[in-house]
Amino acid sequence: MSGQPLSASSTAARAGRMRFLVLGLVFVNIIINYMDRTNLSVAATQMAGELSFTPLQMGLIFSAFGWIYAALQIPGGFMIDRLGSRLVYSVGLFAWSLITALHAVASSFGVLVGLRMGIGTFEAPVMPSNNRVISSWFPEQERATAIGIYSSAQFVGMACMTPLLFHIQVLFGWRGLFLVTGAVGMIWAVIWYWLYREPLEHKRVSAEEIAYIRAGGALLESRQEQKKRTFNWPDLALMFSSRKLIGIYLGQFTISATFWFFLTWFPTYLVKYRHMDFIKSGYVASVPYLAAFCGVLLAGLFSDRLIRRGVSSSVARKAPVILGMALTMFILGASYTDQPFWIIVFMSIAFFGNGLATITWVFVTALAPKHLIGLAGGVFNFTGALSSIVVPIAIGALIDGDNFAPALVFIAVLAGIGICSYLFVVGNIDSKSANAHE
Repeated sequence: MSGQPLSASSTAARAGRMRFLVLGLVFVNIIINYMDRTNLSVAATQMAGELSFTPLQMGLIFSAFGWIYAALQIPGGFMIDRLGSRLVYSVGLFAWSLITALHAVASSFGVLVGLRMGIGTFEAPVMPSNNRVISSWFPEQERATAIGIYSSAQFVGMACMTPLLFHIQVLFGWRGLFLVTGAVGMIWAVIWYWLYREPLEHKRVSAEEIAYIRAGGALLESRQEQKKRTFNWPDLALMFSSRKLIGIYLGQFTISATFWFFLTWFPTYLVKYRHMDFIKSGYVASVPYLAAFCGVLLAGLFSDRLIRRGVSSSVARKAPVILGMALTMFILGASYTDQPFWIIVFMSIAFFGNGLATITWVFVTALAPKHLIGLAGGVFNFTGALSSIVVPIAIGALIDGDNFAPALVFIAVLAGIGICSYLFVVGNIDSKSANAHE
């Protein structure tokens, strides 16, 4: 009957779908982003053999990305708030892709460390930018699903691209691998700049969709409002004034630790320490990545469904994270078998759990002041990025001859710490406590 109010789903359908096309652009961005991180792990075994690198040297090369990436998270978050995602993302994507291609001429430890730091410099604003795009285009009731979808892109990229990257390396060598992946990123940077606009500047978004996302708490700002923003030290201090924010920072470090193991050492673990065939390991490695993809999609859909059914934010948002980190601890099982099938089963359970826990960006939009979403995202990703420094080096140092088990214990312990952080430090995150600085 015409007099009956429209349901939320009917209202969303009538509003339009431009926000989902924008989500698709972000999805491709992240696939390319993580392709340019995964390529080093694929090249590592051949590169280390050709250039005579030790495990500790490879650990340092893996972690060099994180040294500058972590340091620039907070400035990168402010740049997103000030300049917008369109310009910052385009420049960063083109620049890191060019540096990726330059890996093809590297011939020493020092040069590779410098190139990895260069990539870290220009990738620094990526995750805060993604979060700001979603915060600008999606209402609260759709946001965890949107975050789950774009977060899943990193696992899709690794699952689908890893076998392809292995084949590219077989055809063109590890140097050709970097040339190909770098060229793809430079082309996509131009496409992103051409297609992306903020909601209030997009010519194809309807007034109904703008009204719908505004009513749902989307962050709608004009470029003039963004340009007025200046950096203030009290704003940065505010990011550390809340126990809840500190709790999600610590949690993000522990969640990211598992991710960085899979992004850096996992292919080497399969080839060198589990003695799998090089090409076969490329396909085998994709199985845990697909598991993580399923985990992150399930987490976002399940969490938003609970919210729509009236379940508290504390339960709906935290349950996938805590369960995910508990499943991550199954990584220990890989040390108790020599069967490739069971090794991959335990690794897949662990990475599925990591996928479940990867919707944590939803806590940034729930707990941070709306006008500082970019800055809060920068601080949040800074703490997660610290694991990209610590974890690769720690694993390289913990490997004892052919014994990789201590490194897996290290990952499991960090997952346990993350569970404790969300249970006892973050605490309640219901709406009455959101944006509250204790």
